[in-house]
Amino acid sequence: MSSCNSGVDRQSAAPEALLRLLVEGQREQAMFVLDADGHVATWNAGAELMSGYTAEEALGRHISLFYPPEDVAAGEPERPLAAAAETGRVEDEGWRVRRDGSRFWAGVVTTALRDASGRLVGYGKVARDLSQRRFVQEALHEGPERFRLLVQSVKDYAIFMLDREGRVASWNEGAEAIKGYAAEQIVGESFRVFYPPEDLAWDKPATELEVAAREGRFEDEGWRVRRDGSRFWASVTIAAIRNEEGELLGFGKVTRDLTERRALQERALLDARRAAEAEAANRAKGEFLAALSHELRTPLNAIGGYVDLMALGIRGPVTEEQAADLARVRRSQQHLLGIINDLLNFSRIEAGQVRYSLETVQLAQVFDDVRPLVEPLALNKAIEIEWRICDEGAAAHADAPKVEQILINLLTNAVKFTDPGGGITVSARMDEGRAVLMVEDTGIGIEPDRLADIFEPFVQVGRSLASAHEGTGLGLAISRDLARAMGGDLVVESSLAEGSTFTLLLPRAETAAEA
Repeated sequence: MSSCNSGVDRQSAAPEALLRLLVEGQREQAMFVLDADGHVATWNAGAELMSGYTAEEALGRHISLFYPPEDVAAGEPERPLAAAAETGRVEDEGWRVRRDGSRFWAGVVTTALRDASGRLVGYGKVARDLSQRRFVQEALHEGPERFRLLVQSVKDYAIFMLDREGRVASWNEGAEAIKGYAAEQIVGESFRVFYPPEDLAWDKPATELEVAAREGRFEDEGWRVRRDGSRFWASVTIAAIRNEEGELLGFGKVTRDLTERRALQERALLDARRAAEAEAANRAKGEFLAALSHELRTPLNAIGGYVDLMALGIRGPVTEEQAADLARVRRSQQHLLGIINDLLNFSRIEAGQVRYSLETVQLAQVFDDVRPLVEPLALNKAIEIEWRICDEGAAAHADAPKVEQILINLLTNAVKFTDPGGGITVSARMDEGRAVLMVEDTGIGIEPDRLADIFEPFVQVGRSLASAHEGTGLGLAISRDLARAMGGDLVVESSLAEGSTFTLLLPRAETAAEA
């Protein structure tokens, strides 16, 4: 085995995550981040709907992509960025261009993003499509007939008139699309048909009209009913309409279907609740395992202590047969302690309760500390372990006890799965700025299609609890988690009947000059 020349390529929790999910799922507003040079760094669902560009198409592109050519020539894309960098926040409105070339009127808020030291790292953008508002303003300016035609053609909003008694007096295309009624089916009917039975029971429709008549306006969100009986979550605005003398003529009503937005909000809340429940469950599991570990260790330590007393002859002479029996009891006691420790360690890692003290770790020192612990196991099976330091001064930036724990796990496994008379080579070297620690054995090997499974918790590849290789199946899972938490990794190569090579990759330690 020539471990010093072998190389393995490196393989690559929270309120913040919930906020990210909420922003990414927001469809009513375009919300995205630009880097300090004005290139798109994030892209949410609302930005995709508003602009027509997918995230793959937008990411990395300059903000000028969304401006009309005349604005780009005039330097408009850079203007709000410069203003935000100076004042922190700026609002503006203007034409923007969709992917298909069509234009829309956008209201945009640009916010400067700075790190803890005050350095500008990018810009936050929140944009809304205000085209309908602009069209309404233009139509009102140009005359009532233009306004009537505009309202009639709007499809995203139900816009209709009610008389003073709440009967439908006009009906636009958006109302037909959202509520399912054609104009001839609903004009002249009471708007009460849009409310669910529980709202009708306390006469919510009449209450809304009373408030609108008294205060001039009523706004609400709630369930409404379509013609087919299905429900949708609606945003509703009712405005009282009066003549010049102040006489009430009727009501204008605008309804928007927000069912999809409500579903996204509910999913975000459900995800938050599940995350909280999972955290509580992990905490409870950790506390349970800690208590269980203590309760189990106490009698097991007592068993080990009495076995030692008997083996030393303190309780009286011990025959060879009794000594062999005591040795079996001792091995069983140690095996049970190992299982308990694995379960407790895995639980702590899962719950994020393991703390790391990263420092310069000399791999030669790790070898010296681990060697006395594993060589007796190898000698019992007539297995020779060869220790090689290929690069003098090989060192990692890591947590020394965690590195030792990983190496002990790897060597214990190597001894376990290597037949008597076999060999194990442990080596340490530096490779492309990484500290590399390898454990090679001549053991039974692993089937190629099971290599990916060996790092999964509770998996025991190619063995059963009835075999000589019994255990929890947590050692390798714990080892890889520890390695990755220190910025490294643990990988494996293996061939059936030829042995396995486990490679621990760790960040290199900085030299004094680099530090």
